[in-house]
Amino acid sequence: MAKLKAAVLISGRGSNMTALVNACKGRSFPATVALVISNEPSAAGLVSAEAAGIATAVIEHRRYPDRESFEQILTQTLTEHGIELVCLAGFMRILTPSFVEAWRDRLINIHPSLLPAFKGLNTHARALEAGARITGCSVHFVRPEMDDGPVIVQAAVPILADDDEETLAARVLEMEHRCYPLALRLIAEGRVRIIGNRVFVEGGAPSTAVLMNPSDGN
Repeated sequence: MAKLKAAVLISGRGSNMTALVNACKGRSFPATVALVISNEPSAAGLVSAEAAGIATAVIEHRRYPDRESFEQILTQTLTEHGIELVCLAGFMRILTPSFVEAWRDRLINIHPSLLPAFKGLNTHARALEAGARITGCSVHFVRPEMDDGPVIVQAAVPILADDDEETLAARVLEMEHRCYPLALRLIAEGRVRIIGNRVFVEGGAPSTAVLMNPSDGN
């Protein structure tokens, strides 16, 4: 059975891209990362992708007069490589509604919070400032509104009393690297159904584990 061909869009180091690439190395994994695209020519993730033998492309947004012309080349490149699913991984460009709709239900993103909480930037600082005791990460289908769309996978982590942005980010990132490959696998296996704004996973056993912070001792 042919594997799902995915592209990963990055702007920086691409640690989530690396997690996806490593997962796809498994012989039984149902998807492959066929292309990595960056809007930043100096993105460290491009070096990692090339070292893994993955095709890369640089589409520098500054070279285009507007978002539409940038996205036209982006779509052309994705189409030329036969891409079936696009994974945003630290891609620091806001995509237009027309691009998002053109790739509807074939475009996913990972966000470092438990959506719909803390959409946008500086999620860890805002979670700390808000006094939240639990945060996490979410993989979701992309919709025109920023950090919106049906959630595929989420993971929760505790916020500890001595956390700062760096320690909290590291704890969340560890779970991002587990959640993103899981979401890709579920989609590639054809187990994901979208009904309204909810995702249902066929054959997926929902976790019944409860995270309390602080714990009640039980």
